[in-house]
Amino acid sequence: MKLGKIAMMAAAGAVVGGILLMERKKPLREAKTPTIPRNISNAVLGAGCAVIVAAVEEPLTQAIAVKNLEKGRGLAQRLPRPLRLIGGIAAMDYGFYCWHVATHRVPFLWRFHRVHHIDPDMDASTAVRFHPLDMFVSLPWRLVQVRLSGASPKSLRWWRNFFNFSILFHHSNMRLPGLTDNLLARAFTTPKMHGIHHSSIKSERDSNYTSGLSFWDRLHGTFRDDIPQDEIDIGVYDRLASEDLPLDRTLGAPFRDTPNQQV
Repeated sequence: MKLGKIAMMAAAGAVVGGILLMERKKPLREAKTPTIPRNISNAVLGAGCAVIVAAVEEPLTQAIAVKNLEKGRGLAQRLPRPLRLIGGIAAMDYGFYCWHVATHRVPFLWRFHRVHHIDPDMDASTAVRFHPLDMFVSLPWRLVQVRLSGASPKSLRWWRNFFNFSILFHHSNMRLPGLTDNLLARAFTTPKMHGIHHSSIKSERDSNYTSGLSFWDRLHGTFRDDIPQDEIDIGVYDRLASEDLPLDRTLGAPFRDTPNQQV
């Protein structure tokens, strides 16, 4: 293994460790449920998702990105050469914003995305709490997203690294010092922003969809920063949410007659 890759892995481990430590030392919200059982359940779901992404999504998206670069196709490849890398990352980020909005507004997609939102608390482990089959459901859009964005293999790799760090960061229950969260929210998704998105109140949940650059929420009028964190009730309180929390029930949740997001 190359030294550069080892250094990157070590840096990533240090960042994740720092986030987990800060969650415990400076929590943004008080936990309502025991942390360890939640974290274990979320980690199991995340492991299933990671296997599918590595085995299916990454090879397919990589092949499309290679063709984008070879044939000069897609949005980023039409930009001046110095802007193609950042253009590909930004286009991928916007594509994910659009997908996230769809998962809340299309009942079939909400059945799977609801698994992420019924978590009664939110911390870094929530970032990986997705139904494994959600990775297959999102795959067609992900392929379209890469094709239209014109992301090159390098842009795709950088976007994926940025995305993975961002979701761990903004799902974390970490209170940032002073005005740091407010300042970062001018450009990026932050824990306070995403806390509002995980509210049990639909009007609050239908905001702050972006998973990277906060610009997309501002552009589409879905940005909110007016709800104090101690007034947010995390989770989804439909009639089956508490029953669907155990891992075995979670896996079957999308296939039961679950309520849609409107309740």
